[in-house]
Amino acid sequence: MLPTPKKFTVVAGAAEGATRLNAFDNALLASGIGNLNLLRVSSILPPGCEEVEHLDIPPGSLTPTAYGSIISETPGKKIAAAVAIGFSENDFGVIMEYSGECSKEEAEAEVARMVEEAFKVRGRKLVRVLAKGSEIVVDKCACAFAAVALWY
Repeated sequence: MLPTPKKFTVVAGAAEGATRLNAFDNALLASGIGNLNLLRVSSILPPGCEEVEHLDIPPGSLTPTAYGSIISETPGKKIAAAVAIGFSENDFGVIMEYSGECSKEEAEAEVARMVEEAFKVRGRKLVRVLAKGSEIVVDKCACAFAAVALWY
């Protein structure tokens, strides 16, 4: 069994690339987590997890991460990705991800609504929402990315 993460950071970045994979990689670099191996996880923030500005993680580390991303090769198209965390009092949180053809502000608003819905269906009290997103207008091939990275 893997240990339960104790820390998290919320990051976002957007970038162009020569290919779809390069655009994704460059967006990861722009967000500050490009040298990690992301293990995509679903939507629960462990109880007592501490928010930090930057996770001090060795390059190549397997890093539990909830993320949203979008890649487009349509010049002039605006794309965005966002994540949000809903916090409860002294218990676990819920993470949601969103991406689409919209602005950063629209993506952040949508993902915040998703967090509210997640708390509603769980019958839990939402005390705070933290959202972060990125956007980019596509030149040739671009990616918008947002994530909650977890660490031990």
